[in-house]
Amino acid sequence: MRSLFATLLCLSLAWPVQAQETVSHGSGAVLRALDKLNGTVTDIEVGDRQSQAVGRIEVTLDDCRYPEGDPAGDAYAFLTVREVGVADPVFRGWMIASAPALNPMDHPRYDVWVLRCMTS
Repeated sequence: MRSLFATLLCLSLAWPVQAQETVSHGSGAVLRALDKLNGTVTDIEVGDRQSQAVGRIEVTLDDCRYPEGDPAGDAYAFLTVREVGVADPVFRGWMIASAPALNPMDHPRYDVWVLRCMTS
């Protein structure tokens, strides 16, 4: 077991470090919301630093980013989701379009995920 750990450590240290990807900022985001109770899916467009109500939740977009020069590429957005009438958010953080399960919103009725960034 110890030699396996040492081997993995050596491999991780020898692995090349990739440069940080340059990104562009979108003017908003296209999100998809699912109401799990009645099965309706709604696509919404939310402008940067704007909010949009969907059913009994309100989604606020703080930022949407995508790979520079590739607006159809993998978008990621910083969202705050609140239930109507509740001060504490049910979700606050980054969501990634290609991997929504990495940081999912945990709500009994609604799912929200990022589809893409909007550009001017």
